[in-house]
Amino acid sequence: MTDTPVKIDILSDPICPWCYIGKTLLDRALADRPGHPFVIEWHPFQLNPDMPREGMDRRAYLVSKFGEETADKVYDQIAERAKADGVEADFTQITRTPNTLDAHRLIHWAGLEQVQHKVVDALFAANFRDGRDIGDHEVLADIADSAGMDAAVVRRLLESDADEQAIRDRDAHSRKMGVNSVPTFIVAQQHAVPGAQPVELWLQVIDEITGKLAEGDAPEA
Repeated sequence: MTDTPVKIDILSDPICPWCYIGKTLLDRALADRPGHPFVIEWHPFQLNPDMPREGMDRRAYLVSKFGEETADKVYDQIAERAKADGVEADFTQITRTPNTLDAHRLIHWAGLEQVQHKVVDALFAANFRDGRDIGDHEVLADIADSAGMDAAVVRRLLESDADEQAIRDRDAHSRKMGVNSVPTFIVAQQHAVPGAQPVELWLQVIDEITGKLAEGDAPEA
C-alpha cells in the first residue's frame, strides 16, 4: 500500500449507460486492489446540454437522436454489453430522459461533503435500475438524503440557480480541451482513458502506477 495519492478525474453524465458500465468495471478493479493509491473526483459533462429542463419522453428522445429503426438496436446492444459484464440495469424501466444539470449540481455539492461516490452510485442506480427521473428535485433530494446530505438544504439549492453556471462552464472547458464523449478517465492529470474499459485494463494501470510509486517514480497527483 502507498501513501501517495493518485488522482482519477472522471468526466461523466449520470444518464450515460457507458458511464455506468465503465464505473462498475473500474470499481471492480479497485476492489481487487484494496491498497490502490487512487482518489476519484467526478466532473460534469452533459450529453444533452440543450435538453429542456423538464426533460422529455424517453422514446421520443431516442427516436429523435437515433431514428425510429435504429433506436431499439442501439439500446439492445448496450443492454447486451451490460448483461455480459454483469452490470445490473433495466432499460425498460426508464420512461423519461432528464436534463442532468441539476444532477450534476448535486454531484458537485456531494463532493464538497465528501460523499460524491455515494451520490454518483445512487444516481446511476436510480436511473438505470429503478427507472426514476433524476431530473426531478424530489428524487435528487431523496438521493442526497440516502448519502447523508441534508435533503432540505439540497431542495433549497435546487430551487435556486446555485452553481448552474459553474457546471456549464466546467462542461464547456472539457469540450474545449477536446473531450467529446464520456466516460473519459484522466489518470494522474496525464493519461486520458476513454470509454468503458475492461477490469483487466484497469488492473494493469493500477499495477503499473503502484509499481512506479514503489520505485519512487511518482506520477503527478
